[in-house]
Amino acid sequence: MTTYLLAGGGTAGHVNPLLALADLIRREEPGAGIIVLGTREGLEARLVPERGYELVHIERLPFPRRPNAAALRFPVRFARAVSQVRELIRSRGVDVVVGFGGYASAPAYRAAAREGVPTVIHEANAKPGLANRWGARSTPHVAVTFAGTPIAGARVTGMPLRPEITGLDRAALRDEARAHFGLDPARSTLLVTGGSLGARALNRGIAGSAQMLVDAGIQVLHVWGGLTELEDPGVPGYVVIPYCDRMDLAFAACDLAVSRAGSTTVSELAGLGIPAVLVPYAVGNGEQRFNAAGMVEAGGALLVEDGELTPQWVHDVLVPLLLDDARLEAMSRRARSAGALDGTERLLELVREAVGAAGT
Repeated sequence: MTTYLLAGGGTAGHVNPLLALADLIRREEPGAGIIVLGTREGLEARLVPERGYELVHIERLPFPRRPNAAALRFPVRFARAVSQVRELIRSRGVDVVVGFGGYASAPAYRAAAREGVPTVIHEANAKPGLANRWGARSTPHVAVTFAGTPIAGARVTGMPLRPEITGLDRAALRDEARAHFGLDPARSTLLVTGGSLGARALNRGIAGSAQMLVDAGIQVLHVWGGLTELEDPGVPGYVVIPYCDRMDLAFAACDLAVSRAGSTTVSELAGLGIPAVLVPYAVGNGEQRFNAAGMVEAGGALLVEDGELTPQWVHDVLVPLLLDDARLEAMSRRARSAGALDGTERLLELVREAVGAAGT
């Protein structure tokens, strides 16, 4: 029986692929041991136990980026975290460490190397995070979501995705999905989502043109997001919801999506062949622009900046696109050519290779 230690967390971009891999291991290897290493502060603190997995907590340790008191304390705290993970590896007989980035990953990578346990790294973004860049120096088993991700020797596996997404038949579920959200089964449908946290500029940029969209014969499902105040324009045919726990149905309902360019979202849209307008998040290290590049270059998506989401842009670009069935169909084919739905299986294949290589 193999015992897996899955390390990562903080954001959905780290937690969701971790859980997708854990679910596949549980289905294919019911007797396997699965331990998740994370922090008390990240999304994993809620999502991992909810999914039925054991979560071992480790101290949240951001890499120091400037000389200050925290930087002086970091080496001792990091060494303590590494010791904690080494003890976990020994006491639980861990056979392989799989890291997804985030605060819990770096100590896990170091501990695995010290204990002689193989390490597999999955990098979700086209622009790698610091923990994974550092960890990739000490293992040949590195998986990336996007081709061109600058990690030498990495294998493109794609993004591990939830079974609800990989098994989704959008055409078969379209009428049911639209009825679920109170939408007309016969009207062109736009999905707008800024992710779980919301996106103020994206939200307001589209909602400000609600009447224009509806008057053009387009209905909208707008997932507003949790951390920005919901503003419902109150236009019939423009449905605003704060959260969506059935994104599979949201994807089935739509003809086009306007969305942030998080790695999971881009992977889901491309894999399912959903034409998109991708609006990269302007704050951070710019990874969303890189995430979007493959789908945009393939012709399956448009790249638009926050500031371009004006009523004029909606009138000149978005409405004509939504009403052009032939163009949407072509974009759907091109989007699918840039995506894949088997990222979970391909990552597990790499993990098994690492375990096998360690045993020879």
